[in-house]
Amino acid sequence: MPRSNHPRGRRRDEPDDDFDVARVLAGWRRTETKRGVLWNVQPVSAVQATKEYVCPGCGLTIVPGTAHLVAWRAEGVRGEAVELADRRHWHNHCWKIG
Repeated sequence: MPRSNHPRGRRRDEPDDDFDVARVLAGWRRTETKRGVLWNVQPVSAVQATKEYVCPGCGLTIVPGTAHLVAWRAEGVRGEAVELADRRHWHNHCWKIG
């Protein structure tokens, strides 16, 4: 009997349940606790960084093309929309030591 070279298992057109498109589009957003407060933290790659921001940790400018992160409160009492509007861009190092 000739050998079959057809793959067994999942077909190519079936979706991969392990691949979460929303997570990829969100830039690997995660939650962290700092000083007893839960924060949403989302990395921004150097390619995505197209604007200039001031880091609240050091007061220096985050220039376009610099990888950094964005943080906002996850459990704010003012509501998710208000907390998201109050998000801040941090240097990676400043966030780690802050």
